[in-house]
Amino acid sequence: MTASRLQLAFPDGHPGGEVLVFGAGGADDLSPLDPERTVIRQGMFPDYSALVNRGYKAAPEIEGQFGTAIVFLPRSKPAARADIVSAADRLEPGGVLWVNGQKTDGIDAILKEMREIHAIDEVHSKAHGKIFRVTPSGGNWLPAEWESRSTMIAPGFVTRPGVFSADGIDPGSALLARCLPERLPTRLIDLGAAWGWLAAQALKHPGVEMIHLVEASYPALESARENISDSRARFHWADARDFRLPEPVNGIVMNPPFHEGRAASPALGTEFIAAAAQLLTGAGRLWMVANRHLPYETVLRGHFAKVAEIGGDNRYKVFEASGAGRGGHRQRGRQ
Repeated sequence: MTASRLQLAFPDGHPGGEVLVFGAGGADDLSPLDPERTVIRQGMFPDYSALVNRGYKAAPEIEGQFGTAIVFLPRSKPAARADIVSAADRLEPGGVLWVNGQKTDGIDAILKEMREIHAIDEVHSKAHGKIFRVTPSGGNWLPAEWESRSTMIAPGFVTRPGVFSADGIDPGSALLARCLPERLPTRLIDLGAAWGWLAAQALKHPGVEMIHLVEASYPALESARENISDSRARFHWADARDFRLPEPVNGIVMNPPFHEGRAASPALGTEFIAAAAQLLTGAGRLWMVANRHLPYETVLRGHFAKVAEIGGDNRYKVFEASGAGRGGHRQRGRQ
């Protein structure tokens, strides 16, 4: 779907000069663009890795000026606006901005807003989405409130547009924090740490000597760095499902995601559980929260000898699991 719109925008192939792309996914067809003259800003680690493996130059932060910028709209409207501002700021004088997205990601609303700000050069519709072009006339032509800003949502905690639970403390994480034992293991991992709230709560418990925050979203991890100044914290931009350490740890806390884009994907939680089992010592313990309707009990018992529900409500359930590698039919994570 994406490729057909890009081909309408660039019927003759790669435009002249260097091209900056915001937010292209690892599986997106970028065939009109020359990988040697294309730089992609991608802050989700799995997409970043896939793009690099395809031969593209990708990074979570980009410097320099470009003749063309293309924004692939994210789901979050504040994040979409912030990406448009950042892309426009990277344009050379006379440079061209393209915005590409699905209807389900809000392309029509963004196009309407942009028409009220600046003339639109051309619009192409295809495959339940649109791509449109703007040639900025110079100056600060986009609203200042569109710029990406850290937002304080709890005392001492900030988030950024588009990150998980950007508007407040996730209730599942809050429940998990209440269910943790008073004393925690010495070496911990927060697998899928988001902007660091759960890890910060774990650091308040006696016993913790080190905690590794593992997060695939670069903006979320940057928020976590702002939120946690404790020297016991280590920050890793990585896919939690593939993350490894030289030595196993003796405790993991996690609130795994179960969506990829808009689609529900309980398999994500399954892969998080498999990864946790491989990261723990045999005596280590996992504390995990999940939505009540997700059937993770069988998966947990496949990886851990002991599994117990230690808390919950009508929306969430909290598990404690131990005995990694001694489950009835241990499943392997991705290699």
